Amino acid sequence: MKKDYRVSSVGFMMAQMWITDLGGRGQSLFVILCLFKLSSVTGQARYSVPEEQAEGSFVGNIARDLGLDVARLLSGKARIITKESRQYVDLNRDKGTLVIKERIDREELCGKTTPCSFSFEVILENPIQLYRVTVEVIDVNDNTPSFPKEEISLNIVESVVSGTRFSLESAYDPDVGINDIQKYILRPVGYFKLEVQSQPDGGKSIEMVLQNPLDREKEETHSLVLIASDGGEPQRSGTVRIHITVLDINDNAPVCSQPVYKAEVRENSPEGTVVTTVSANDADKGANAEIKFSIAHVTREVKQLFEVNDKTGDITVAGKLDFEKSKTYQINVKASDQGGLSDTCKVTIQLIDENDNVPTIQLMSFVNLISEDSPPGTTIAVINVDDVDSDGNGVVKCSIDSDMPFKIESSLTGYYTIVNDNVLDRESIPEYNITITVSDQGSPPLTRRKHINVKVSDVNDNPPEFDQSEYSKTVPENNSPGFSVFTLRARDADWGQNARVSYFLEEKDINGAAVSSLVSVNSESGVIHAVRSFDFEQIKFLEFNVTARDAGSPPLSSAATVRLIVQDLNDNPPQVLYPVQTGGSLVAEMVPRSADVGYLVTKVVAVDVDSGQNAWLSYKLQKATDRALFEVGLQNGEIRTIRGVTDKDAVKQRLTVIVEDNGQPSRSATVIVNVAVADSFPEVLSEFTDYTQDKEYNDNLTFYLVLALAVVSFLFITCLVVIISVKIYRWRQSRVLYHSNLPVIPYYPPRYSDTLGTGTLQHVYNYEVCRTNDSRKSDCKFGTVGSQNVLIMDPSSTGTMQRIQSEKNILDEPDSPLEVSQIMLLRLHSVNSIKIVVLHCAYSQCGQHLSF
Repeated sequence: MKKDYRVSSVGFMMAQMWITDLGGRGQSLFVILCLFKLSSVTGQARYSVPEEQAEGSFVGNIARDLGLDVARLLSGKARIITKESRQYVDLNRDKGTLVIKERIDREELCGKTTPCSFSFEVILENPIQLYRVTVEVIDVNDNTPSFPKEEISLNIVESVVSGTRFSLESAYDPDVGINDIQKYILRPVGYFKLEVQSQPDGGKSIEMVLQNPLDREKEETHSLVLIASDGGEPQRSGTVRIHITVLDINDNAPVCSQPVYKAEVRENSPEGTVVTTVSANDADKGANAEIKFSIAHVTREVKQLFEVNDKTGDITVAGKLDFEKSKTYQINVKASDQGGLSDTCKVTIQLIDENDNVPTIQLMSFVNLISEDSPPGTTIAVINVDDVDSDGNGVVKCSIDSDMPFKIESSLTGYYTIVNDNVLDRESIPEYNITITVSDQGSPPLTRRKHINVKVSDVNDNPPEFDQSEYSKTVPENNSPGFSVFTLRARDADWGQNARVSYFLEEKDINGAAVSSLVSVNSESGVIHAVRSFDFEQIKFLEFNVTARDAGSPPLSSAATVRLIVQDLNDNPPQVLYPVQTGGSLVAEMVPRSADVGYLVTKVVAVDVDSGQNAWLSYKLQKATDRALFEVGLQNGEIRTIRGVTDKDAVKQRLTVIVEDNGQPSRSATVIVNVAVADSFPEVLSEFTDYTQDKEYNDNLTFYLVLALAVVSFLFITCLVVIISVKIYRWRQSRVLYHSNLPVIPYYPPRYSDTLGTGTLQHVYNYEVCRTNDSRKSDCKFGTVGSQNVLIMDPSSTGTMQRIQSEKNILDEPDSPLEVSQIMLLRLHSVNSIKIVVLHCAYSQCGQHLSF
């Protein structure tokens, strides 16, 4: 059965009384738990559990008792914090219960201290909540009373009077309460009786009281049994045998100098340090006055820490004294003479605390990674500091380095929180080594340090940055597609994905074309490529923006302006604008014979669509009828006379001027300038007429010869086809009329139609003639028309179409076979454009086909 309670910082709660049945025998334990207001915790709970419970045994439902739900325990990472080296209770976060983690031995945990309990804290995060839990360990009767010795030997003088008391060592039972020693029984009862008295420190003083005088002559020895029994269930007991030897008279017992001694000793005093000295007096003399000192009626722990010199009575340190374990000790020193008489005095030893414990630092919660955009006040770590020393030796001060953007705050008693006190910048400082220093106020002070490393996680707070905001590069024209122009670089001060930069081309129109059709940028490397070949004469420069974007969330970007200047190459020859070079007419510049030296004849005007030195033109006279008469200006292209014109100079002067640019390699163009040296226009005309007429005559003659040859060839072929057709037709008609007795079936020629002016004959008409040996007695069959169109004529000839229609009327007459051939011949001569005429004649008897 458990007992629990909760206390909030608002006020008190009523104590709860739980009745527990121990062992099933009806013994009830009433426990009233009074709770007080706590300022350092959110709440607390108290439970009780018997010792020696098996692992996994249920202790209590901490979630229900503290008013928490299981989800809060899970989200808050609830866990147990204990200052002890061992953790007896574990927290089941899934169920919100406390269970036994390892076996609890109350005697090992508390000794004789009662009530026995241990405490721990349950801490939750986000927000931090601390609950103090106290578990009281209920004693079970698992230990048997035991005496320090199995046998006690006493020498008692026979003259001891009735009522004399003999002190006996009490038994020791680690259990407490009802399970501790409840009664002592001395058997047999005759000479002695047993008296048990309770001492202020909780112990019991056992004395054997003589009831009847001893008589050594009657009975020299006595054998008794002392039984110590506890009140547990089942009841346990221990025995010691007492052997009494009756001696002769020793009637004075030792007497201690003072009943109570008080002494102080510093903790951690070395072994052998004298704490105090007890003394006793015996009125007897001789051997009966010799006194021995011994420590009696104390626990085993005290016997291990102190010892007494049996002769001098000096009490010295025998073990390691620890103020934090026990502050005071009480020792019973027994002074005994040789006759068995004794007296007991009490020695109270007070320990003086030394600053011998270094403060402890325990990391309760720690986040070693903090985002650089965390607001001030974000918790980095929760630490617990403690010093088990007392007074000023246990007062601690906790601090961290002051040159860091962190501060330490005291949140709860003994708990400190480290939070960030300023804005963090991972790009400036990516991590911090924080030193936590804890010092007490002892003399000299003791200090402990703990180092923690806090890394700053990256946040995408830095956009990519180009080395320059504007880039200007030169690209030669006529480059090959895919030409790598140059590489852009943008750097991002962030880390990881936030520093992964991709490059994108911003769309825009350049001279009516999308910039992506001109250049491209590699998204990973930032290399700018020319998509197509550039022509300086079309595009002299390109200006566009490239965006660098990181892979953060949300992504950040920046843009740079790129200006590509197309470098001109000498890929265009000069173009002569004047004089205009014509094919048919002849143009000549006229120079009077009276012209002086330097007379401007004309000026050759040329341009070069290239730029720079590629467009610097120079003019040279390559060939001339009279090189001594004219010169050309190297830079301006002016043709001037270099001497006076004489009558001997020819009227017709032909100059060949070459125009060159200054490119590498240079390109050139040639222009022919005709110059007429004459004083009047008729003279010039008579000189140039022969040349023109001869040229025109030769051109016309060639044209007429070709045309005549084509016409003659066409007429010859046409006549040949017509004559053959007429001959064949007449022969067929004569054969049909001669052999057949039937009326002559009129022949209907094929119909002609226009085919949208294409001038082509799309279909062929087949006529099949079948005959037997006796053509007069057999039927004559003419094949049906395979298509309505046989001959295609020029649609522009409307007159021809009308004639065809009139001829059709004639052909429809039944008795006009002769006129058919005449009309066909007429048609062939009247059509403007005839492409193909084909007639097929098939004879079934001979199987021959004629095509024409």
